[in-house]
Amino acid sequence: MDVHIDGVTLVDLEVHPDARGSFVEFYRESWVPTERSALQGNISRSSAGSLRAMHFHRRQWDYWFVIAGEMFVALADLRAGSPTERAIRTMRLSAETPQGLFIPPGVAHGFLAETDLTLGYLVDRYFDGTDEWGIAWDDPELGIDWPTADPVLSERDRKNPGLAEALRDPIPYPSELG
Repeated sequence: MDVHIDGVTLVDLEVHPDARGSFVEFYRESWVPTERSALQGNISRSSAGSLRAMHFHRRQWDYWFVIAGEMFVALADLRAGSPTERAIRTMRLSAETPQGLFIPPGVAHGFLAETDLTLGYLVDRYFDGTDEWGIAWDDPELGIDWPTADPVLSERDRKNPGLAEALRDPIPYPSELG
């Protein structure tokens, strides 16, 4: 499914139900436009009203899938020279309609847990903290219409700089994927 940001891929996942419940294949390497394999899997749990945003990586890709709950997602293409440079997109993802979301390096991403939320995600780099960046979730330059004005935020997300400051060191396009 087209998300209208270059390199971002939204995959509709097929649910196979039977009398016992259901089965969903949530990831295949062939579904994502990269040559680097997933190296680490994580689970994030967020209480309803929590906002985790706007984060980005210069080297790492993310692949998200909702395990339980519903989320409002915001994406911003920060890559200088990208065909969709500065494009902002929002969407809703839900465990009820399983989808996988591939986010390449240089695309800022964030989400609001609209219900209690369990999010699974795969990444292609081991976490060491050196590729963690952020932008103020409510920066007017981004113009994201979040469905809340008073979210629950981490201290880190309260202190993220504005877009102009975060991009003093531009992110090149194409970003490092291979």
